Amino acid sequence: MKKLSIIIVTYKSEHDIYDCLASVRRYSDLPKEQLEIIIVDNSSECEPMFTHLKQLYGSDIVLIHNTHNGGYGQGNNVGIRIATAPVILIMNPDVRMMEPVFQTAINAFDADSRLCMYGMSQMLSSSIKSQNSFIPTDRCNGYVMTLLNGLCSRLGVYLPRLMYLSGSCFFVRKSMFETIGLFDENNFMYGEEADIHYRFGKRYGYHITFNPSLHYIHLTMEREVTLDYLKKTLDVACRINEKNGYARRNTIRNRMQSNRVKLIREWWREKFNNHNRKMFNVYRDYDNYLHQLLLEQR
Repeated sequence: MKKLSIIIVTYKSEHDIYDCLASVRRYSDLPKEQLEIIIVDNSSECEPMFTHLKQLYGSDIVLIHNTHNGGYGQGNNVGIRIATAPVILIMNPDVRMMEPVFQTAINAFDADSRLCMYGMSQMLSSSIKSQNSFIPTDRCNGYVMTLLNGLCSRLGVYLPRLMYLSGSCFFVRKSMFETIGLFDENNFMYGEEADIHYRFGKRYGYHITFNPSLHYIHLTMEREVTLDYLKKTLDVACRINEKNGYARRNTIRNRMQSNRVKLIREWWREKFNNHNRKMFNVYRDYDNYLHQLLLEQR
């Protein structure tokens, strides 16, 4: 009987998936027959990667070439629907396990029938430095939540009603996830965690656990925050929040408040620590963009 199904959606991920799966095999603390691994590939050409994976893992892995690239959520839903375990681990291909965590998570779900989701601390790859594994929702004052999030992240304190778990690697109870409709396939990318968080809260209450003593590595060091990226994530956040009953103007206002904390931080770094001014310029331009959007909402 399977106890855990791991779903990994890939898209031109040959440079990541082999090390990802190797880390799963290395740190798995479940018997082989209790673990199910499902890879869903959203690219148009996956045969070379699938051929290599079959050589490495044989029948120990389920490989699915998606019929179309419907986005991150849709790809995960394909894997979840065929998963046979009661607990699902959603994992990005750029995640690496760094210690045994599977049995601890399963024990948590077994011990609490109300538990919906279970998260862990994510680490940066090169310095092995802790990174936020939860993000404040857009339903609170941005100044307060940004500062509170920094404090909570340092202390490993998670506030389920005010923060949602990082979507790079989290456990979820399959039956409850199916009840709330799985991932919203209208959302191609970004913001999935907030949407799931709101829907779980509405249906089951915020029975979500974060375990700061469990860790995984998320290879985000080379990701660049750009103005275009910030605009895209804002657009998704506005749509998700409106869908869940929160006005677009309030989302923009709270994002602007949060961004101004980051702007001050980058100004301080540049002025006193000879820090690169690039991020200050990005947050400054984003502030101007948000301000213009607020004016248009009047």
